[in-house]
Amino acid sequence: MKTLLGLLAAVALLVWGTHIVRTGLLRVYGANLRRVLASSVRNRFSALFAGVAVTSLLQSSTATTLIASSFVGQGLIATAPALAIVLGADVGTSVVVQLFSLDLSWLSPLLILLGVMLFLSRQNTTAGRLGRVAIGFGLIILALQLILETTRPLTANAGVKTLFATLSGDVLLDMVFAAIVTIVSYSSLAVVLLTATLAASSIISPEVALSLVLGANLGAGLLALLTTARAAPEVRRIPLGNFVFKLAGCLLLAPFIGAITAALSAIDPDPQRLTVDFHLLFNVALAMGFIAATEPIARLTERLLPSRPKYDDPARPRHLDPVALDTPGLAISCAAREAMRIADTVEAMLVGVMDVIRRKDRDLSRRLREMDDTVDELYTAVKLYLTQISREALEEQESRRWTDIVSFTINMEQIGDGVERILRDLEDKLIKRGASFSEAGMAEIVELHERLVANLRLAMSVFLNGDLKGAQALIAQKVEFRERELAFADTHLQRLAWNTPESIETSSLHLDLISEMKRINSHLCSVAYPILESAGVLSRSRLKAEPEPVMPPRAHRARANAGTPIVESITDPTQPKPQP
Repeated sequence: MKTLLGLLAAVALLVWGTHIVRTGLLRVYGANLRRVLASSVRNRFSALFAGVAVTSLLQSSTATTLIASSFVGQGLIATAPALAIVLGADVGTSVVVQLFSLDLSWLSPLLILLGVMLFLSRQNTTAGRLGRVAIGFGLIILALQLILETTRPLTANAGVKTLFATLSGDVLLDMVFAAIVTIVSYSSLAVVLLTATLAASSIISPEVALSLVLGANLGAGLLALLTTARAAPEVRRIPLGNFVFKLAGCLLLAPFIGAITAALSAIDPDPQRLTVDFHLLFNVALAMGFIAATEPIARLTERLLPSRPKYDDPARPRHLDPVALDTPGLAISCAAREAMRIADTVEAMLVGVMDVIRRKDRDLSRRLREMDDTVDELYTAVKLYLTQISREALEEQESRRWTDIVSFTINMEQIGDGVERILRDLEDKLIKRGASFSEAGMAEIVELHERLVANLRLAMSVFLNGDLKGAQALIAQKVEFRERELAFADTHLQRLAWNTPESIETSSLHLDLISEMKRINSHLCSVAYPILESAGVLSRSRLKAEPEPVMPPRAHRARANAGTPIVESITDPTQPKPQP
């Protein structure tokens, strides 16, 4: 029991090591690796070699398949080149298996030692993250050693021999077993390496080992299918095409496993080398055999998974790529793009306010208010997406950008609510009553509205570019907007004193409207604060340090008395003093 538990722990360590390497490299070089894949679609062979290179680094053909699938879903590359990429990804996994099948026992402690030193001393830097990758490589090598050492006592156990003996004699059963284990462990690499180790320990026969290798490849194809099961049809085409390749290869080779085992054993009788060599030959044969068939398979997947009828659902996020979450820097960019969509929706709402006022259009007001639901849904989607980004993997600049996006989307959501309140007031107090603003009052509202729209566009530019001068200009607009709001409130009260009929009729609406505009402008100006604070030009408070007041002589004498303080009356200096 203890030996079996040790074996399971070693397998878990192997899976964990591959996960650390994959996520670590995606966080450091994810954007560059994606750029390599996206720019490799000039022809099918360049796409094939790009898949080999990227997967050799990521240690996971499934990860490369998901990246290529997301590109197809976004319309960045076509289906056929993406299928060529995943064919190369399978070859890349085989190359990694060849590497780890060598005797690298001397390398494991060195990688773990250097990795821990780098990670602990420079944790939030690129060097620290590469140290984490080195730890992952060291754990993979260490896990393989543990598996080899743990399986040696098992070879003498009659029960274990009986258990693994049930795998021999039925190639399809062995394939299904290996496919299930691959899906559970989320790594065909780990299953193939484990199979090679078991074959080297003579726990399984070479023929069973080759059957398990076929099953591991088939399981990797099923794993990608299951991972993208709820994605768009365009995204699911690539895993489906890849699964077709693997299934065809497995079915073609399964009847000849015995002959293939005999042929490879004649070249190299070592069971471990035989297993990993077969894995490489299988995937190279798939790549060479199906590279010319990517176009027909692409058309087949497009017929099996047709695109959904395109309709523009404004509340559906367009840029929040879930695959990008493994690359925090790229995920931050996706969130920023979606945040700009929120701002565009808010701008459309704000611009439409004046049309509602001029045309007194209740239907337009209702449609604009419904856009606030879109703002709320996009805000929720961005917020949830950002919470899935690993904050530990963010550099200092990326962490500030994460905070800026959260702040920006919160302010946009608050502005959307403010515009919705304005529209409701217009419906209740202007359109329903058939009222109108006075000519002077309308001119004031138009001026404030134009300033507000201009400030919104300036805030969007500041958020997008992080421009210090733009941020300073936005804060200057806050002061000017506040002064204009106070001035217009004063002139409105003067019109009330002059008994202007329109001003009396719309007085409450007018004051509420300019007050709400001021509140919206404050949210806009909040976009500038993080930039000003990081530049060190933001003061802590607008309050001036007031000097100690100079008290008149009588007050000094009153304070010196121990009795009750004297409260002096304030007289108008323009009035004559009373005679004594």
